[in-house]
Amino acid sequence: MDIYGLVGPSGTGKSYHASWVANSKGISCIIDDGLLIKGTRILAGISAKKENTKLAAIRRAIFMEPEHAEQVINAIRKENPSSILILGTSISMIEKIVQRLQLPPVKEIIRIEDIASQREIRLAQRQRTEQGKHIIPVPTFEVRKDFSGFFIDPLRIFRVLGREKRIITMEKTVVRPTYSYFGKFFIADSAIESIAIYCAQNVTGVYKVYNCHTYSREDGITVEMDITVVYGYQIHKILEEIQRVVADEIAYATSLNILAVNVTAKKIVIIKDEESGIGGRIHV
Repeated sequence: MDIYGLVGPSGTGKSYHASWVANSKGISCIIDDGLLIKGTRILAGISAKKENTKLAAIRRAIFMEPEHAEQVINAIRKENPSSILILGTSISMIEKIVQRLQLPPVKEIIRIEDIASQREIRLAQRQRTEQGKHIIPVPTFEVRKDFSGFFIDPLRIFRVLGREKRIITMEKTVVRPTYSYFGKFFIADSAIESIAIYCAQNVTGVYKVYNCHTYSREDGITVEMDITVVYGYQIHKILEEIQRVVADEIAYATSLNILAVNVTAKKIVIIKDEESGIGGRIHV
C-alpha cells in the first residue's frame, strides 16, 4: 500500500483539489478530516466538520478517539486499497494519522503550492475566513444525512485530465461547520507552559522547574525547560521522561502539534538524610 500526503495550511484548498490529485496519480482512497473516502462514497469515519468546537474538530481529524480510529482501520483492512492520499496541515500531522491508523510510511508528500496557483490559494483562504466555507470531497447526497441543518451546497467541478484532454466531472459538498460561527479562539502560551511545568514537577527526581518557555510556529510548538534535579537519580532518564509526559499531555489537552520538548538540567540539589542528624540541602 502506497501512502501519499497532501500538505498545506488550513483553508488553502486541499479538500477542493484532493479528488483531482487522487485521479491524476491513480490513488484509490482519500483520508480527509476524519473520513475515509473512495470515489464518491464515504467508507468509514466521522467528519471533523460535525464537531461543535474547532479543538474537537482537530482531535477528530487526527483520529485521537480510539473507536473512531479503529472503525477506519477496519475499513482500510476490508477495502485493502492500493494507495491512500492523506490530507493534513503539516507533515507531522500526516505522520500522526499514519501512526494512529497503522499505515505504512509516507511514500510522497505533495504540497498545495505545487498543484494550486497563488490566486486559487488566496481565494480559498478568503472563502474560509470570510464565509466559513469548508469542502468535503464527496457528493452532497453522501453527507446530507450527517449535516442536516448545516449550510450545504453542491459544487460541480470540470477538469481536463492528461494529454488526451479527457474531461472529468467531480461533485463536492460545501458545508459551514457549527464551530465556524463561534469566532476564533486562542490557547495562550502561559496555559501551555503551566501544563508543561505541572507535568515536569511530577516526574520523580525533579526538584524544581525554574524556567519554561514555548515558541509557536505555523506547523507546531517547541517547549524549552530548565530544571533542577535531585542528586542520586539518573539524569538522562529524568529528562527523557519529562520529554515524553510533557509532549503527550500538551498534545492531549490542546491537540497542538509538538515539534520538540527541549529540557536542560542546569542544577543539582543534594538532599541529605534527616535521620543522620544532618539536615538541609546542598545546591550544586
